[in-house]
Amino acid sequence: MEAPQTLLILTQLPDETSARLLAASLIEARLAACVSVMAPCQSVYRWQGAIETANEVPLLIKTTSARYAAVEASIRASHPYDLPEIVALPVAAGLPGYLAWIADETAAEIPSC
Repeated sequence: MEAPQTLLILTQLPDETSARLLAASLIEARLAACVSVMAPCQSVYRWQGAIETANEVPLLIKTTSARYAAVEASIRASHPYDLPEIVALPVAAGLPGYLAWIADETAAEIPSC
């Protein structure tokens, strides 16, 4: 069986508390191998015809294509925005051992030693 594609999923939360809670829940559920909680930033965007600005905390979620649907559902269930940013980027290349670690950590079954 071929290994699932590694993905980098981007999302933004309105504050550090909600970002850390989402990160922890994704790791605990084995939906992500690693979630980087980034420094707060200011987003500028058009929403419902008006230009808006918001302070947000970006998350970089490292997972696999096999876990994408569950990650998306988890983000949507806990996200306070009506339309949260959820963007998945395929990882074209990476350190083979690191990519294998992501696949192992997000496997439905915990690998036996």
